[in-house]
Amino acid sequence: MSTGGTRTVRPGGSNPTGAPALSAGTQSPNTFSIKGFKITTQKSPILKAGPIEEMTQKLGITVPEMIFGDNFVAIEHEPSGWGIEFNAFDALDRVDKTGQKMLKVAYSHEWQKSRETTHEGIKEIVKPFDWSYSTDYQGTLRPTAPPFTKSQDPIPIELLKRPDPILFFDDVVLYEDELADNGIAMFSCKIRVMPARLLLLARFFMRLDNVIFRIRDTRVYVDFDTKEVTREHQFRECEYEKVRKSLASIREDVPAVMRDPNRLSQIIPLVDASLEKVALGA
Repeated sequence: MSTGGTRTVRPGGSNPTGAPALSAGTQSPNTFSIKGFKITTQKSPILKAGPIEEMTQKLGITVPEMIFGDNFVAIEHEPSGWGIEFNAFDALDRVDKTGQKMLKVAYSHEWQKSRETTHEGIKEIVKPFDWSYSTDYQGTLRPTAPPFTKSQDPIPIELLKRPDPILFFDDVVLYEDELADNGIAMFSCKIRVMPARLLLLARFFMRLDNVIFRIRDTRVYVDFDTKEVTREHQFRECEYEKVRKSLASIREDVPAVMRDPNRLSQIIPLVDASLEKVALGA
């Protein structure tokens, strides 16, 4: 297992996404290679004022309270040129910037007022946008990556339940916002690598108290032997009160469950889903 490595997928420098380059003093990413695949993750502190201002200008929206702009998770397969990465800039770039999808509730005014002093010294861009930071981001594909095509083959859950040794694991937060103390919006990535396969879960979770729950999950499953990659996206959403009522009869700690996206993903109904696959060859 290497502790260094060159990032070839993430935005920055000459990348066409235009995302800010790595902040000064950022530590080297963690890398792990297995059967032609390289997994890279990086966890760094919250961005400072300078990089926040740069990201704000490039995105055209105010960034979340806690923005980990240097964090990322990447999977690469050099022999085929395939690669996918999850990073904060590209996730936020998928947030609605027109205001058409903005949650029009009383909390929106509270949130706007809270932004006035959140990032001191930064000239905020005042324009309507989805202040819940909801995103349909499913990862940034490498320009040379063979494309995904629609598939009917689900991710083999039973294989993932096997007690295989975990060779590499990481849990990386890209951004988080407490929505003016009225809930939470968070985008995070978890990846675990076993001897024959890996699974990455990129999750956007949003809870707006007394209004709504929203979960968007993107799973990337890689079979190292067949060199097949499956990407599954699931969108779940439900009114806050409906979820609360559905939990009324359980014996668990209801407030704790309502803060747990893992439990909520088993309760909140599925609104939309997609399944894709790509074969990377021998």
